[in-house]
Amino acid sequence: MMVFLLAAGCSLSDSESDLTVAGSTSVQPFADKWAEVYMEHHRGTSINIQGGGSSAGIQAVRSGAATIGMSSRPLKADEQDLKTIVVARDGLAVIVHPSNPLQGLALSDVKRIFAGDIPNWRALGYADREMTVVTREEGSGTRGAFQELVMGPTRIYRRAIVQDSNGTVREIVAHDPYAIGYISLGLVNKQVKALELDGIYPGEEAIEDGLYPLVRPFLFITDGPVDGLARHFIDFVLSPEGQALIVSEGLIPAKARGS
Repeated sequence: MMVFLLAAGCSLSDSESDLTVAGSTSVQPFADKWAEVYMEHHRGTSINIQGGGSSAGIQAVRSGAATIGMSSRPLKADEQDLKTIVVARDGLAVIVHPSNPLQGLALSDVKRIFAGDIPNWRALGYADREMTVVTREEGSGTRGAFQELVMGPTRIYRRAIVQDSNGTVREIVAHDPYAIGYISLGLVNKQVKALELDGIYPGEEAIEDGLYPLVRPFLFITDGPVDGLARHFIDFVLSPEGQALIVSEGLIPAKARGS
């Protein structure tokens, strides 16, 4: 703890004991981990991590409801007055049920599936069963990244099942052998199978080498420079200890090789 405090270069006053961080549900599980370890190091501080989605987090910073927002999408043109800090990078994984025999898909086929142009698995050599297509809600950073990186101007299939978190997308796919969805790579577990895209598996090395096509930044958002507890917490997140915590959870450090 002492090493960290010296590295941060300042100390906290008695009034700087509470901090609210809100936004992306993709970033939230990792922010929870950062907050948990930070509070273990700094007894008496309270860091409140809230979800709600990237857009909600950015709005919370604007309104003052949160000091730090979390976003898994870049800022839009009308949000450029805010300050961004890259705290990690994440691959976006296309997932299916573990019993699905497919190991990978062409990215062009993923686009056709989510556009509703391939409604049956038979077209891809699997069972003669209708696909259960699962997507995230409008305003989600995960959906925004998927729209930008995969769909472009093409709209997502209107009959797709819409869910409000990575966790619920994973749950549906984990219990439906004919489902397909997309979630943060850091949240993939044994319940689902991440597919290769254009022959590239979404592993850390492929992401660092720039080979895997679906990579997005995880951002902290502030309304200008911050100090006190917010600055301390950001410094901790970017410190070797903070970055090591998210590597163990499947994310890529903010300043990884090739970044």
